[in-house]
Amino acid sequence: MSSSLTSSQVRRRHVFYIPGYDPFHPRRYRELYRTEGRAQALVSGYELELTPKTTKGPYGWHVSARIDGEQVETDVEVLVWSDIVKDSMRTSVAATYLQLLRTAWIYISSGALWRLTKLRQGPVIAALYPVVILLGQALVALAFGAGVAWSIGSLSDFASLSVSLVRMLQIVMAAGAAIALLMAFKARDNKLFAYYLMHDYAYSAGGWGQNPPELEARMAEFAAVIRATVVENAVDEVLVVGHSSGAHLGVSVLSDVLHEGLPERRPALGFLSLGQVVPMVSFLPGADRLRRDLAALAVQTEVPWYDVTAPGDGCAFALCDPVAVTGVATEDQRWPVVFSAAFTQSLSPARWKSLKRRYFRLHFQYLCAFDAPRDYDYFQITAGPRTLAARYRDRRHSRSRLATPVNRYTTVARR
Repeated sequence: MSSSLTSSQVRRRHVFYIPGYDPFHPRRYRELYRTEGRAQALVSGYELELTPKTTKGPYGWHVSARIDGEQVETDVEVLVWSDIVKDSMRTSVAATYLQLLRTAWIYISSGALWRLTKLRQGPVIAALYPVVILLGQALVALAFGAGVAWSIGSLSDFASLSVSLVRMLQIVMAAGAAIALLMAFKARDNKLFAYYLMHDYAYSAGGWGQNPPELEARMAEFAAVIRATVVENAVDEVLVVGHSSGAHLGVSVLSDVLHEGLPERRPALGFLSLGQVVPMVSFLPGADRLRRDLAALAVQTEVPWYDVTAPGDGCAFALCDPVAVTGVATEDQRWPVVFSAAFTQSLSPARWKSLKRRYFRLHFQYLCAFDAPRDYDYFQITAGPRTLAARYRDRRHSRSRLATPVNRYTTVARR
């Protein structure tokens, strides 16, 4: 294989996809790639076919594509941490409300919440959404319980009982009714996603920005498999894609890969972050590790990093340079190049109208087909004949990029 420094042509590629905080089986990403890739191929006039995976990884798929007259073979491997996510979500209703109080305290007492509002309002509103919904559900449950207590007190059947017995019965029945309603709310969270989002923010903030031990161990495994693929030198490009929370995991994983060192002759290695929410973690006082990795990845010359968001995505910090706003950028900063997927221009007016209120769906639009793609096409990036660096060699930051440092905590960890 050619050195990454001399070749921009891709015949074979290995993509490592790092999901966000997602408890679902990674097959959903294969199906999303299959259906949306087929749709994009029809729009853009190329060929794309999925077949079973050919790699040793736990989950993935193979893509055969013919784009711009070139045949490209790509192996996509999902770096799975959904089992960790599932374990973190196995909590009771009471434990979730304790998470709410603790997470709110962490963001408010550290000042992170106030500083995040100086960036984009969308993701801050998304962070407050589960708090409002869960507190609203608690008030409804309390009102329901109070109504049950009043109903019991007004029944003539209990007139012969002592006042203390009636009061005890009211308390027990009211508490039972309130708890039952809260459990019913949780069972139907697939419509509101309040519990899901609360677990997401609580997991990120649990260590005041430090990664939990089980996640650090998994990230070390990710770094090892990526580095092994690079060293094997059997493909033309190794591309790491981090979506949502997977973006800040990708930053740290690639920082670790670079720290170990790379061989001189190797495939091109690139990093694509999509819909990133890095400031939700990097603005916390304990995120020394992430801030160190952001600073390191920003100045290195071996891994081009392109950060794609869109103002239409209310769950991401759209066009916020994650290095600069965190306050760890230096004069030597090269990366990331921050630009927009331009949802309002790349989607037809009809599709944009149907999607603009579906906030969670829009957060996954980066992985989907566009009606009139501009310079962002997920399937050409991951299955096309050019490396990430070659495709965006002349790309500049979007003019709306936010790069003013607003973070209070800028300390970094030592290696």
